[in-house]
Amino acid sequence: MHETLDRLKFHPHAYHFVFAALRFTQQELGKVDYEIESPDAHISGPELLDGFRLLAIQQFGLMAMSVLNHWGIRCTDDVGRIVFELVERGDMRKTDNDQLNDFVAVYEFADVFDADYKISTAKAFKPRD
Repeated sequence: MHETLDRLKFHPHAYHFVFAALRFTQQELGKVDYEIESPDAHISGPELLDGFRLLAIQQFGLMAMSVLNHWGIRCTDDVGRIVFELVERGDMRKTDNDQLNDFVAVYEFADVFDADYKISTAKAFKPRD
């Protein structure tokens, strides 16, 4: 990333996590084998937000909302702001169809990271061999 850390609007980890979510989403959607410039490698805003949600739950569990809030990410709009800030700096690309509105109020963090959070007990109750 080109900017110095003191000029960032969000915590540095927020930017790194958005990049990780982009890669994670590309893998989940099978879009990792394409050239970065290829339209087939493109991830839409809602697709990125879905991957962002899944990765946050996978990495942080019930602490996801607390970690994201600590980094300054409080809603899907903030993820969009990070993406478009990275686009402006040349660290990320977008298509002509991508807009900041693609990220506005897609889901509520309180719902996906708290109220709807499910703890899997599959491993805990798996029969031993």
